[in-house]
Amino acid sequence: MTLEKIIADLKKGKVASCYLLYGEEDYLIGDALEQIVNELVPESDRDFGLFLLDGDQADFDWLKDHLLSPSLLGGRKVVVVKNTTIFQSRENLVELIRKIRDHLTERPEKAAGYFLSFLKISGFAWEDMLGEGWQKITDEQWRKAVENDAGDDRHQWLPRVIEVCEHMGLTADGGADSAGRFSELLAQGLPAGNCLILTAEAVDKRKKIFKVIEKSGVVLHFGELKNEAATKEKLKGEAQKLLGRYGKSLTPAAWMALGKKTGFQLRPSLNELLKLVSYSGERAVIEESDVEIVVGKTKEDSIFDLTTALAEKNAPAALTALRAFMDQGTHHLMILTMVGREIRLLLQASILLRSGKIAKINNNMDYGWFQKNIHPVLAGLAPQGAKKEDLLVNKHPFVIYNALRHCGRFSYPDLVRFLDDLVDIDRAMKSSSTDPQLLLERFLINACAKAS
Repeated sequence: MTLEKIIADLKKGKVASCYLLYGEEDYLIGDALEQIVNELVPESDRDFGLFLLDGDQADFDWLKDHLLSPSLLGGRKVVVVKNTTIFQSRENLVELIRKIRDHLTERPEKAAGYFLSFLKISGFAWEDMLGEGWQKITDEQWRKAVENDAGDDRHQWLPRVIEVCEHMGLTADGGADSAGRFSELLAQGLPAGNCLILTAEAVDKRKKIFKVIEKSGVVLHFGELKNEAATKEKLKGEAQKLLGRYGKSLTPAAWMALGKKTGFQLRPSLNELLKLVSYSGERAVIEESDVEIVVGKTKEDSIFDLTTALAEKNAPAALTALRAFMDQGTHHLMILTMVGREIRLLLQASILLRSGKIAKINNNMDYGWFQKNIHPVLAGLAPQGAKKEDLLVNKHPFVIYNALRHCGRFSYPDLVRFLDDLVDIDRAMKSSSTDPQLLLERFLINACAKAS
């Protein structure tokens, strides 16, 4: 089944009782949902014929009442449940943990959502995690709840994501899984004219509810785009469709500037494109200067600004970048993590230079010379048993280049001491009332001092 086929069927009056749209490409799911709803419910009927609910707030009894009762106007009634987790099972737990770790630094709100889903499926209670409760979970209990994950690194991400959830006021509801009752309801069939639409990120196809919908409804999968080229190509197509609706176009330079700020990700790029359409007014062509004005600094920009200023011992620039980070609503523990990562990279670079295994360098080293003379020597230097993602020598060449250039500004004892300072700051953030921004500002000023 394709979206085009679904829309063609809807135009002919062929309406399924239930639609499931799932996958990791949330923009494509959202666009498909909008097209389907537009065919099902006219704008004038939506006050009484369309009901939207987030999956985390979906109460089964409420949904059942709405799905089994007719529309007040006698027309079609559509109930949409977004981002439901009822299709997930323990088979999804390892993948959920991966997503929590991947998003924790740059998209903590996303990581928090994954964590609440993890709690609901794993059987761990929210109360089990609070305070130091997560530390009382034994390795055996963890392995029993989460198969195929030893939990060796849970001390690195669990306390951080719990802190993020508390900061955002999110808690697990602990409610019983309603997948079984949903299966029974859908298997019995809905009244004529009523339709349920579900969106989900991940599904376990072995679950009964998935098989029920696959048999009696319509399932549409939006597979993850596997590489950068595919993502860019898909974005280009969606962007052209969007711009075409408004009679607009982007110059090549504007396209590259937009991609640089959004990483060519679908949803952020298209959201910013809508702003550019509005900003450009009567003009048909959107220029690079428009992008620079309209599309503000991203979190990625702020990360680069902060770590670069720290590595260059530029205190004013570091403090400015920190304020930008805080203004974007980034959690202070996430900022602390990025600062700690930069210090560890500088420390590893210092150790590498002290080892004598590579030639001496200076902070004016040319990148091309580094790629030709230094980077090839680094292959094979990683010690056996070390985690690949933790080591400087396994990072992108440009990251290694910058760490080697800048580490000479810091003494080896200072870098070691900074790591101890960061541990103290982490403890103070979690156990005292001291303003986190003040703690980070003090550290940056100290670390950027000309003579530490």
